[in-house]
Amino acid sequence: MAIKNVVLVHGNFVDGSGWQGVYDHLTADGYRVAVVQIPNLSFGGDVGATRQVVDSLDGPVVLVGHSYGGAVITEAGNHPNVAALVYITAFAPDTGESVSSLIAGAPPGAPLPPILPPVNGFLLLDRDKFAAAFAADVPGKLAAFMADSQLPAATEALDGAVTEPAWRSKPSWYLVSADDHMIPPAAQRAMSERAKATVTETPGSHAVYVSRPAVVAAVISQAAEGA
Repeated sequence: MAIKNVVLVHGNFVDGSGWQGVYDHLTADGYRVAVVQIPNLSFGGDVGATRQVVDSLDGPVVLVGHSYGGAVITEAGNHPNVAALVYITAFAPDTGESVSSLIAGAPPGAPLPPILPPVNGFLLLDRDKFAAAFAADVPGKLAAFMADSQLPAATEALDGAVTEPAWRSKPSWYLVSADDHMIPPAAQRAMSERAKATVTETPGSHAVYVSRPAVVAAVISQAAEGA
């Protein structure tokens, strides 16, 4: 039988409301879906918030992360109820790696996300460059709203290192977004290959979970049925 519990974890600069389209597709197909609102203050705190939501569900769970949320599920996915991991154009760190270290190791010539200098330990994206970098295929009004409603990202969270990557012991799926200007597609492919993930590739921006929710939901369903 397919797993029926799905937990969605958002990434940096956004909150869980961006998952609504994916949520609608999955719940229409009979899944029980919970959306984590990570505090985005520390890596350990975000992992703890995710585990708390997994705790609240009965039975096995497909744990899904977008962007920085991929790092969170890599650690939180060691929860015994997590049966499968799904990375949506996400970071998939190995032992000792953090989002900060993966960004620092980006290949030469890769697009640089328009991250502004930190203020009191928190980061934001340049509002005027947000749409092009993060949400190029999202309708203009919605992309502008996303830019103006950013959730500041704590540098402490980005610096948090994974201690035990769950993808080493649990099956994983990965959606590569081919037009991503935040995480280079080449880096996505390298991380998914390292994790031995089942890979799907689609046209789309970093906000592919907003612009192409049916594609994202289909990958999650694939994981729920394959795990």
